[in-house]
Amino acid sequence: MDTLLNEAPCGYFSITDKGLIQSVNQTLLTMLGYDREELLERHIESTMSVANKMFFHTYFYPYIQLYGQVNEMYFSFRSKDGKDLPVLLNGIRRNRDGKAVIDCVALEMRKRIEHEKDIMKTKRQLEILYQETNEANHRLELLHAQYEKKQRELMELNERLETLASTDPLTGLKNRRFFQEQLLSHTELSKGAGNVLSLCIIDIDRFKSINDTYGHPVGDLVLTRLAQLLQEQSPEEAVVARFGGEEFVILLPGLDRDRALAAAERYRAATETTPLGDLRITISIGAATFAAEEESELSLLQQADQALYLSKNNGRNRVTHYRS
Repeated sequence: MDTLLNEAPCGYFSITDKGLIQSVNQTLLTMLGYDREELLERHIESTMSVANKMFFHTYFYPYIQLYGQVNEMYFSFRSKDGKDLPVLLNGIRRNRDGKAVIDCVALEMRKRIEHEKDIMKTKRQLEILYQETNEANHRLELLHAQYEKKQRELMELNERLETLASTDPLTGLKNRRFFQEQLLSHTELSKGAGNVLSLCIIDIDRFKSINDTYGHPVGDLVLTRLAQLLQEQSPEEAVVARFGGEEFVILLPGLDRDRALAAAERYRAATETTPLGDLRITISIGAATFAAEEESELSLLQQADQALYLSKNNGRNRVTHYRS
């Protein structure tokens, strides 16, 4: 497992459709108090209480089989020493090496819950103290200060959780969920204000052969290095995200067709000439530019995807704009 993923500030595990654990990062092992050998090939429900097993079995499996992903599911693991560990779980079902696997990220919620309980307790105390006489003013001020401090701590914690929930754990880029929110926001802005907007979809050429030849750790390194390169080559206002697998997306506010093509060519050339470890890779890019009077965020995405298809079919390592 890649070091960044193994030591990510959130738990990660991968299971089969039957719930057998295939991989787990050190962060989750530490959270639960297990060694890696104790969990691999065990059923994920062996780390849960009876109540949480029932919830996981009746909600998680049917939902992810139906929709392919689960977002922000709240439940509790049971640690090795018998303590409940509340988490916020995101999961996605995908095919890997011809087999269906479910990749999950678990964000520990214990501190957030403790902060919320502290805030509610302090708030109740404040409501009582406000009814008392002026002699309690000093104590009231102290409690109010504690309340504000805990509120700030909770806001900071929420911001960190939101960052984790919108970030791809492998590459550190924004994830698909965040990108889709930004795409909708920018297309609505373009419709209202007439702002120019372009989009690039980027796919690594022959990425499967890299995984097959060198293994998934090298494949993960390629994804990570390419993500860094794309971020470095993008303007500050661009939204760079991992869309899934070996696909990346870049939202380019303010760039018309010609400037979007120039940016895409810059990404392609930089990738071709920059060694990623011991490998040299190429990418294919599909670009599209938003026409507010006739399009939606979905059609813009579809146009870029069609342009990417043409780049792939015409020999790879090239840029194609939908309106070429």
